Amino acid sequence: MRRIDCQAVAMPARGNRARLASSLAAAVAAFLLLAGGVRADQPVGITAEQPWLDVMHEGRLVRIRREPDNLNQIDPDFAMTSRPCPPYCVQPMHLAPGVETIGELELLEYLRRITRRDDRVLVVDSRDADWLLRSGIIPGAIHLPWTRLHPAQADAESIAEILTLQFGAGRTGLLWNFENARTLVFYCNGPWCGQSPTNIRQLLALGYPAHKLKWYRGGMQVWKSLGLTTVPAGKR
Repeated sequence: MRRIDCQAVAMPARGNRARLASSLAAAVAAFLLLAGGVRADQPVGITAEQPWLDVMHEGRLVRIRREPDNLNQIDPDFAMTSRPCPPYCVQPMHLAPGVETIGELELLEYLRRITRRDDRVLVVDSRDADWLLRSGIIPGAIHLPWTRLHPAQADAESIAEILTLQFGAGRTGLLWNFENARTLVFYCNGPWCGQSPTNIRQLLALGYPAHKLKWYRGGMQVWKSLGLTTVPAGKR
């Protein structure tokens, strides 16, 4: 089985080139702004009406906002355009009938619901743990690596435990009842990452209702490109 690890495949030299290119791009952008008499301290809201959103993350409030520096550049890890495919192939816009693909504003609304103690919703970061060390996690999400829901990587009882204790599914013998199961919002590294799509398809195969599965396709790639807040993994 091919491992869908979505690791950045850049060699150290390529990573250095990406950082250099990012620095040069920032310098050029600064020069153009200043040369054109444009201020570099313009407000950066999430929308024109919403400057930020406070969400609960691991027992504390975290403010999600966009990076206020108009010259800020995306992290080098997400600056690469040409990861080899396979395995880093472009994912479809729609994974399966009934599974909704959502954007940033819809994700923020689910995070708002979680903060208001709506326990019917769970936002899941499906990425491998080393990615969280590199890029953090979206505030309000939990980390559940994609391998823990994959039958080739985890045993059936461990997967069943996640479905019952974390997702709220019911089980009688071999039969599953998803009537009271949570709505799950999955994300991973972005449109080139197959981790969260893999988990969604596996849950569908188990009978999880499609309308209770949501996919933030943009993932960390687009979240970072918008300068939105992340927090270090495990930080309280």
